[in-house]
Amino acid sequence: MSAVPEFGVPAGDGLPQGAVEALREILGRQDPGVVGVLLSGSAARGLATSRSDVDVYVVDDGAGPSVVDRRPGVDEVRLTLAELEQPAPFGSDGWWYRWSFAWALVLRDDAGGRVAAAVKRQATLTAQEQDDILAARLDGYINFVYRALKADRDGRDRERRLDAAESTPWLLDIVFALEGRVRPYNKYLAWELHQHPLDNPDWSAQRLLPLLDAALSGDPVALRELYRGVEHRCLLRDADRGTNALATTIEGWGPDLTLLRGDDTNGRGS
Repeated sequence: MSAVPEFGVPAGDGLPQGAVEALREILGRQDPGVVGVLLSGSAARGLATSRSDVDVYVVDDGAGPSVVDRRPGVDEVRLTLAELEQPAPFGSDGWWYRWSFAWALVLRDDAGGRVAAAVKRQATLTAQEQDDILAARLDGYINFVYRALKADRDGRDRERRLDAAESTPWLLDIVFALEGRVRPYNKYLAWELHQHPLDNPDWSAQRLLPLLDAALSGDPVALRELYRGVEHRCLLRDADRGTNALATTIEGWGPDLTLLRGDDTNGRGS
């Protein structure tokens, strides 16, 4: 096994030789249509192991659709610069792939910086995208937390754990959207929180990850603490944006906010 320091690839535990050779072959191609090469996946983030392959995007200046080539040692996606410069909107089929560009390594950019700029744009949310995600996810997140807390109050442990677990992806979409970032894949959540911390210190790796672990077990104290943090940040965003859109969603829960905020003295975890 060996790392690929000549390409600026973090070592991790080292890539298999086949993956190293595949990456070298891609970078060594003499193809005038290629304007960029990006390394994604575990190899780009210093998490490669002896079982890793390399996830590579090859960017060309043509007009053809994306083509995926999976072979031993490498998953190669060929896409156009125009495609790279058009991030998929939230909720679309392409949305899931946007985080693959977050913290990706730009190994080649022959387009005057356009490749690097497009990679950064893929992983960054505009204010409108933030609004779209928060509008789509906040009420659903509250609903799952409320169901988990209600199950806790009523002594239904399995249902509490199931609803708590279902609230988690909604929560993470919100947490990262509030910071203008695309939510990472679960595999890379801890890595991103440690290596690229969120601005909000309440959502540091040292604080957020233990809370998530507790919430996934259905712990009502953790569920409420996470909910209160989301509510606080959403109200701050409303204030910054001069709107009450998120507050309206929250206040729409009316008396049920008592249970969510932890003011219900009948709740087992309150």
